[in-house]
Amino acid sequence: MSGYLRRLATTGAAYTAASIVSKLIAVALLPLYTRYLTTADYGAAEVMFAAVVSASIVVRLGAIEALLRFYYKEDEDPARVVATSFAAGFWLATIAALIALPFAGPISEALLARPAPDLARISIGGLWVLTMFEYLLTLFRLEERARAFFVTTILNVLVTIGLTVVLVVGAEDGARGLLIGSYASGGAFVLGLIFVHRRRLSLWIDRPLLRRLMRFGLPTMPAELSLYLLNFVDRIILVRSAGLAEAGLYSLAVKFAQGVNVLVRGFQLAWPPLAYSIRDDGDARRTYAAVVTWFVAGCAFVVAGMWLLSRWIVRALASAEFFGSYKAIGLIATGVTLYALYMVLVVILGRTGRTEFNFPATAAALVANVALNLALVPPLGIVGAAIALVASYLVVLALMYGFTQRLFPVPYEWGRLARVVLVLAALVAVGELLLPTEGAAGFLSRAVLWLVYPLALLATGFFTPGERSSLATLRHPSELLRRISALRQAPAAVDGQIPETYEAEFSDEDLRV
Repeated sequence: MSGYLRRLATTGAAYTAASIVSKLIAVALLPLYTRYLTTADYGAAEVMFAAVVSASIVVRLGAIEALLRFYYKEDEDPARVVATSFAAGFWLATIAALIALPFAGPISEALLARPAPDLARISIGGLWVLTMFEYLLTLFRLEERARAFFVTTILNVLVTIGLTVVLVVGAEDGARGLLIGSYASGGAFVLGLIFVHRRRLSLWIDRPLLRRLMRFGLPTMPAELSLYLLNFVDRIILVRSAGLAEAGLYSLAVKFAQGVNVLVRGFQLAWPPLAYSIRDDGDARRTYAAVVTWFVAGCAFVVAGMWLLSRWIVRALASAEFFGSYKAIGLIATGVTLYALYMVLVVILGRTGRTEFNFPATAAALVANVALNLALVPPLGIVGAAIALVASYLVVLALMYGFTQRLFPVPYEWGRLARVVLVLAALVAVGELLLPTEGAAGFLSRAVLWLVYPLALLATGFFTPGERSSLATLRHPSELLRRISALRQAPAAVDGQIPETYEAEFSDEDLRV
């Protein structure tokens, strides 16, 4: 498929741009929201948001993953694939919502440790909206309509902002305002997208085709769900052990960690086509090792900044009531980076065709996450939840490393990776133990320490002679632009299948502010 990488780059850039814009807007609105919401209100809304994403993964039963794969299969009719997968998604989401509505009260008590049936009912409606919106946006991706995808996503974010501000600030509607603002605006866009795609959609199911779709899509759901639950179970345990206010602080810390998430999102889009475009196994192994090294080095720089400057980030963007959220920001940013490394290993499994190893690894990580949260949250609060998140990602990484090394050994650059980890740990330790924790002096000294990171890598011998030579081109912008232009013009044939599993974890989060 010559030229596939360039086409993916076009749609991927639109998706990443939409994600970046939505996350920047979300962060920019935090000073407003945190002044009109209590920590308990914010925690309740975020728990319900996460519950909707988890339920949507189950309700979809892998239909979107199957759509993305079967749409391009030579022996399948794309029009029938779209029509049947939409019908399946529509009926699954509708039936699930109707079944859940009578149980709104018990659902709210299970999730929030208090009766809030109004929040549960709004979220049940949001389940239908989120499931359908994600499916309809996927049609733009299939058609490679990058501009339509970007415009639709950003317009939805802007409408959501307007409605949410009116409800939260004007009407002082608290958690209800956040939920209604997100899902009411999303519902309007779902209706509009149904109209746009109306000629391709149907409510009639082709049963033989649906069975083929489900045979492919359904096995992806348990692994995807167990992975996402790593980011949901901790909030439920926080609610039960420490209260909704503590869950609100943790949710805000997750929001602030979006800085690393944006980098990870771009990597998630670019990595699979690059990885699969390398046909020679020897070249693939060397490239994978180098990519891991440089990606870890880049993420470590962002994580160091998050960790050292977390207090000032929270002071600048949230009210005083939410200040305690800074304690978990560095750990959560570390967890996001570990998740990205897991995605590297998922692609390696995809190269071997042995994707059945995904679920055992994610299931083991989920078990570890639950156990660690139960042990650490009561004494440590949000810090315990963040430690559990990092530890559970280390579990899934260790297991996936064992699986992939047995199937497709990669010569990872352990010495260079160790230098990155040691430099990161040293900078964070120096900052936390020796530098001020408030005021201009604290901020400036920590910012300088953060910017020492690349020099510290250089001093430890991290960079190879070839890399030092390449970095020297940064002093010559014209040469750098020439190399970028050459990369754009180079054709890339992709050999292999790109796993769409785990896309929902990111894309669903991109659809709300």
